[in-house]
Order: sequence, then C-alpha cells, then structure tokens
Amino acid sequence: MKAACYEQFQQPLTLQNLPEPSPADHGVVIKVEASGLCRSDWHGWMGHDPDISLPHVPGHELAGTIAETGKEVRHWKVGDRVTVPFVCACGSCPECATGNQQICDHQTQPGFTHWGSFAEYVALDYGDVNLVSLPESMDYVTAASLGCRFVTSFRAVVDQGRLRPGEWVAVYGCGGVGLSAIMIAKALGAQVVAIDIGEDKLAAARSLGADQLINASVCSSVVEAVKDASQGGVHLSLDALGSPQTCFNSISGLRKRGRHVQIGLMLAEHSRPALPMDIVISRELEILGSHGIQAHRYPEMLGMIASGLLAPEKLVGSKISLTESLTALTDMDSFRGTGVTVIDRFY
Repeated sequence: MKAACYEQFQQPLTLQNLPEPSPADHGVVIKVEASGLCRSDWHGWMGHDPDISLPHVPGHELAGTIAETGKEVRHWKVGDRVTVPFVCACGSCPECATGNQQICDHQTQPGFTHWGSFAEYVALDYGDVNLVSLPESMDYVTAASLGCRFVTSFRAVVDQGRLRPGEWVAVYGCGGVGLSAIMIAKALGAQVVAIDIGEDKLAAARSLGADQLINASVCSSVVEAVKDASQGGVHLSLDALGSPQTCFNSISGLRKRGRHVQIGLMLAEHSRPALPMDIVISRELEILGSHGIQAHRYPEMLGMIASGLLAPEKLVGSKISLTESLTALTDMDSFRGTGVTVIDRFY
C-alpha cells in the first residue's frame, strides 16, 4: 500500500510502498477514503509523543470502508462505511465500564501507538467497541473532518463545558478545533468571543457566527478585551490552541465560577505551564481537560448534523493528495490556511 512515512523525528516524510496491515481477531482493517491533517500529527512528527516507534505512518482522523474483519468481530462486515474516534478503547477496563472510553486504560491510537491513516489501509483494534456507522448522506471528506477536532470540540463544549443557552464563550485559537467549537457553541445558543492572531482566521470565525473578535497580536491585554466583550468575563473558555499564554489567558478571562476547558495539546516544554491559581481559588473556577470522545456519543452529534444545526463540511479548508501531505504535515507549525485540511487522494 502507499503510505506517507518518516524514518526519524523532524525529518522529511517520504511516500513509500509498505505492507498492508492485517486485523487482530477483535479488529478490522479500513480502506481509507479520507484522512485529516491535525496538529497532533505534527506533535508526533516532532517527537513529542512517547508512544511512537520509528519508522512511522501518521494519521488518526479517518473515514472509509471496512476491507477485512477479525474472526471475533460481530457487528460489522466488509463494505460498511465507518469512522472512528481517535482513541480506540478496549471495552473492558474500569473506564470503559463507566462509559469513559475516551480515557480507556488500554487505549490504542492510530497514528501514535501504531501506523495511522496517511495510508491506503489502516488497522483498528476492537471494532465492535469503536467503529461508528456513517450516514449515507455524509461524504468521506466531511466524516474525516470530524476527526479528533470536531468531535473533541463537541465533547469539550457539550459534555465537559456544560454550555447553556445565552452563556458567553471564549475560544482561543481559530484553527480546526476552534472553528468547530464556535460552530457548536452558536448552535447551542451561546454568545462567542473568538481570539486569534490571524485576520483570515478571525474572518472565518465571524462567518460561523462569532459575536466578538479579538486580534491578540494587536491587543494590549487580551484578558481585559475578553472581559469587556463579554460584560465581565465569560462563563466558558476553551483553549483550542495549546500554549502557556493561551491557557493562562483562557483561565484569567473567566467570570466567577466559570469553566476552562483545555483542548489544545500542551506537550514537551509547554506541558507544565504557569497558571493563575489565585483566581482559580478566589473565583471558584473549574479547570477541565477534554480528550477525544466515545463512539457511543456520536449519535447526538450526527443527529445535529442531519438536522442542519451543525455543518462540519463548512470547516474543510482544503483537500490534498497523499503526496502533498508530505510537506503539509511538516509545515503545520506555520499556521497557514484556515479550517481543516483533508487527504482525499492516495497517490
């Protein structure tokens, strides 16, 4: 099969012909029809993830059809159209037993714990636990764009953030995660403050309904600007980028008893940021993480998409070939372009 592969961290990827995977008894092999490019893939390529062994094929935001099933798989067959959460759960650990498959004790992640979806085929574990059936009305590019960004934003806003209609929400970083969060928050009746350093990304945020825009690159105090825009501070704040500064600002811009949700990864030298714990205590603030979503939570989100409340296809910024992904991945830290980039041609 054709696949994008790197032999060393922070070194160029190459297009290679690699052996096709075989399914575990409980797993499946997916013929990949589309795969998103995510900043998490860039972190992996940088060497920030200890689970990655070299050589490596990245990619964890995928949609396609089942090409082969293991002998223990009961609920799926060859040809089924599917997607999958980026955390593949075991289905039997204590976390899975309580419905929290997104933090499974024995999780696997395509593109991290094993070869991923920058390839024509990818193997996934525990098919009966993890696969999600795609509606016939949803194309593969849109399904892949749900990836980890849209579904993680959904969980961050709905489940972790507990957003209520009429509340103020701040979204720091208007890439794929942030724009997803804005769309979801507006669908739930919130008022949104969008913060970024790029006018093109802020324009995209406005097109999705953001009520207030703040360009952090020309603002003397982002925290005060957020407070002014939201009449005293936001109820819910989301760091969709993942940096010490955006994390600090996100917490600092909350009103009393507000909720901060950290979505953007903070790895390597950013993994232990300074936090304003004085106001966390005095304002009784909540600090929450958001790590993917469970397969069993997809139906509510897919229902909102089917009803027209959510339109993730609007977040697709560009469609590229597997060959083009070789440089697109390594260039992700430049933050060029808007929306989600999806591989839809495997040559």
